[in-house]
Amino acid sequence: MGKLSARDGDRIIEILGAGDDLPVDYKNILFPPEKKEYELVYAGKERQEDILADTISVPLQPVKTFGTNGNGWTNKLIFGDNLQAMKSLLDEPSIKGQVKLIYIDPPFGTGDQYDAKGDIPAYSAKMQGVKFVDFLRKRLFFLKELLSKEGCLFVRIDYHFGHYIKMILDEIFDKNNFRNEIVVKRGQSKAGFFKQFEKIRSIAVSYDTIFWYSKNSDSRFLKIKKDAPIKDQTHGKWMNLIKARAYKRPTMQYEILGIKKDAPWMWSKERSYKAIENYNEFLKKKGDSHTSLEEYWDDSEKSLEFVRRKGNQIQYWIPPRDSVLVDNNWLDIKGYSHLTNYPTENSEELLDRILQVTEKGDMVLDAFAGSGTTLAVAEKLGRRWVGIDCGKLAMYTIQKRMLNLKTEIGNKGKRLKAKPFTLYSAGLYDFKQLRKLAWGDWCKFALLLFNCRDKKHKVGGVELDGFRGNSDALVFNHLKDAKLVLDYGFVDDLHSHIGSKVSREFFIIAPAAKVMFLEDYIDKGRTRYYILRIPYSIINELHNKDFAAIRQPVDESQVNDTVDAVGFDFIRPPKVVCEYYREKPKGQLYEVASIKIKTFKSEAMLKGASQLGNRESLSMVMVDFNYKNNDTFNLDKVFYASDIEKNKWEVHLPVEAFKDKIMIIYLDIYGNEYREIKTLKDFKKGKK
Repeated sequence: MGKLSARDGDRIIEILGAGDDLPVDYKNILFPPEKKEYELVYAGKERQEDILADTISVPLQPVKTFGTNGNGWTNKLIFGDNLQAMKSLLDEPSIKGQVKLIYIDPPFGTGDQYDAKGDIPAYSAKMQGVKFVDFLRKRLFFLKELLSKEGCLFVRIDYHFGHYIKMILDEIFDKNNFRNEIVVKRGQSKAGFFKQFEKIRSIAVSYDTIFWYSKNSDSRFLKIKKDAPIKDQTHGKWMNLIKARAYKRPTMQYEILGIKKDAPWMWSKERSYKAIENYNEFLKKKGDSHTSLEEYWDDSEKSLEFVRRKGNQIQYWIPPRDSVLVDNNWLDIKGYSHLTNYPTENSEELLDRILQVTEKGDMVLDAFAGSGTTLAVAEKLGRRWVGIDCGKLAMYTIQKRMLNLKTEIGNKGKRLKAKPFTLYSAGLYDFKQLRKLAWGDWCKFALLLFNCRDKKHKVGGVELDGFRGNSDALVFNHLKDAKLVLDYGFVDDLHSHIGSKVSREFFIIAPAAKVMFLEDYIDKGRTRYYILRIPYSIINELHNKDFAAIRQPVDESQVNDTVDAVGFDFIRPPKVVCEYYREKPKGQLYEVASIKIKTFKSEAMLKGASQLGNRESLSMVMVDFNYKNNDTFNLDKVFYASDIEKNKWEVHLPVEAFKDKIMIIYLDIYGNEYREIKTLKDFKKGKK
């Protein structure tokens, strides 16, 4: 226990005696964090126990399953803040402690603009310093909980914060579970662009770092290989049999062909002598036929080993080989790719190499899924997968990618039909779908939504549905009687039965349309009855952190910005009014189909949303040029709000891109969509 003053002690006794919660300030005094050999210390750093306990979980609402869903495992793509989503996954027995490999490429948190393509900025991660370190640290705790005992984690990071994140990883995973630091190519090098003789501040950065950790120090993984050089695939080569390191090992120190070294040989005496016999046999059979050692070895079913003396060296023969083991220098492959045109898209070659440590059927997770490279490669290699991302652009990019896979790495070869996967929403819900649930499913979802434990029990003869913390919770049964409403009389009647038997807080969860008063809570005696409405954003009074919505980007530079959402909200399509016409813009050779966005207003019931002016809440416009009437949006083109504004709020679509019908999605900054289906006939000639 930390040092506790008499004043603090008296205050704690007073608070506990009143039945109130202790302030957060007292946590580290009463329950100090475990002291470590070394650790990164910064302001506001929380204990692991508090992070795991205080993080709000949000239920996963199925949106759509792609492919036929059998009774077994279905891959999962989750839209939402990964912290809240991972808290929910800890309640899934099929996932918690079952993930074999996690790969994450989080935003690097520097504020710098990263250039993946070599010409335009890919993104600017604006979360900096302690805020970024703490953001990632919280998520690493949950990632560790999801890993299996034999699992491992790969974290891609750059030079700005790599040293800080390494210390955080040592703290969470233990320094003894550090496996490797791997260097991977960043993008096109800028070294050649410096003017000759010009003084410089620093040299160009050409690589990122990947930290590899295991959950346990005794875990072992499959070997990681790469293609051998072309020459090595057709020809063998001779290497010295002596150990590079000189240390005493008597059983490995013996004479070979008249030579004895102070250092041990690589092989046992029996193995070496047998290899000498094999080589002598080859020399006898070779005779005048000029048969090569490769041909002789190949005819011998590729099982023989050979040792010879050459000068003062004893050598062993390495036969032709298709692959070789990798070291930690991975600059031989691309680190980024442009298959989907998503900013900072990791290459399939990189993930193919990483996933070699897993086996078919293993579960792979990416909590910053982005363009979906991890998921696509996992699918090609027969691994199960879970992907999480807070961006709608990422969801549609991944959705299209998974539905248009090809068998080979780099998305080449024959078409590959992806196994069934389900798209989930975590934190932004479709209330229309919730209303269709049967009572049992509705009750469970409602409890999860407000972080209540699903546990039936009775108080004063009244059947209750669960607990929020140590307080009782009741889910209002709106399906039992269509005429039943939650009014003051309902609360009075409930209090008369249970008022003396419950704690200072009681929670009633109900559809907003069934609640006949405006207050968030009603006080009766010593008990406060909180009314948790659905649909309704979180009641800030009940949490240490205010509600914070997922924010969608308005510019390509914001696509990979970090998101730290709290709570949940419900889908409310924005108000959209547009004009549609065809024209040939000045200075252009071809006709375009133009969309003039006259009105765009978010209808989200979030703090500050109503104060945004016309079109200020627009995030982007996404287009599918070949919509097939199957409710599957195939993203072809994205227009960011910043670019649309520069173009006087017009979106220009190439006429030749139209197939039959197109689908247009107008997205607000909170993730709400307004959809339209159009044909070229809907675009009239000339502006209005």
